[in-house]
Amino acid sequence: MEPEYSADTFAAASSLRTSTYIYTSMATFWIYSYSCSLHEEWIFLLQSRWTKMKGLYIVARYAPLLLFTGRLYMNSAPEENPNKCQILDNVCSCFSLISIICSESFFVLRTYALWNKNRFVLAAMLAAFFGAGAVSAGLFFAFLDTTPFETSPIPGITGCYQPSGSIGFFVPFILLSVLQLGLISLTLIRALQTWRASNNHLSSVLLKHNIVYYACGFLCSMMNILASVLLHNAYKAMFQDFQFVILAILATHMHLQLWHKDRHQHSSNTVTLIPMSEMSSVGRSTA
Repeated sequence: MEPEYSADTFAAASSLRTSTYIYTSMATFWIYSYSCSLHEEWIFLLQSRWTKMKGLYIVARYAPLLLFTGRLYMNSAPEENPNKCQILDNVCSCFSLISIICSESFFVLRTYALWNKNRFVLAAMLAAFFGAGAVSAGLFFAFLDTTPFETSPIPGITGCYQPSGSIGFFVPFILLSVLQLGLISLTLIRALQTWRASNNHLSSVLLKHNIVYYACGFLCSMMNILASVLLHNAYKAMFQDFQFVILAILATHMHLQLWHKDRHQHSSNTVTLIPMSEMSSVGRSTA
């Protein structure tokens, strides 16, 4: 006689399957995005100078690969030890944290460049950046330890999940949204200040990139807040890594595009007032 399972058990099993499908889809999308820009990426990696931006690019570009590996293993391995699930989830969360820090660092440095290396602007951005990061990381890992993992008793359903949520799952996304709104405000203020004084194409591209990035980040944060509050089981956390991966893809793709535009302008003997892709000569006044 087959055992009977409750509706909650079937719901949890369904959430695990859906989570696996989403991570598989994200991994496929990342591989597709990587293959589409492979030629341009290797030109950048081989020909660009070694700067902090290049280091951020490499980490932000390949951190999602490690994240997918850990999540897919966690969702597919027949693991029955909740403690091991906790360890695997902590490792994957570290990759997620590294990914979002690198992605946001791109736009902190870009805003710093737009403001002609203004130290007061940099100090304000770094204070908000590290403050939001420290509070988010503390809340996230603190509540991870207090919410135990469970596995599905249904045969053939692998993976583990946290059945209940807490404030620690959506507060980081609120802080991230506030940080992104602050950075886009600084970008828009600087764009208005320099719009009439300089007709720089790279500045226009940068402004468009920032707006697209922050709009996507804000929408994803709202989606994660709603998912953390309204959904349960594996559903509530499946969109968190989705946001981190999408933002990493956007940040690296935009930086790659900007570097090629900057390189093309230099090869065409075009004067570039703000070489945003290298962040090395931004001290020139553009006002």
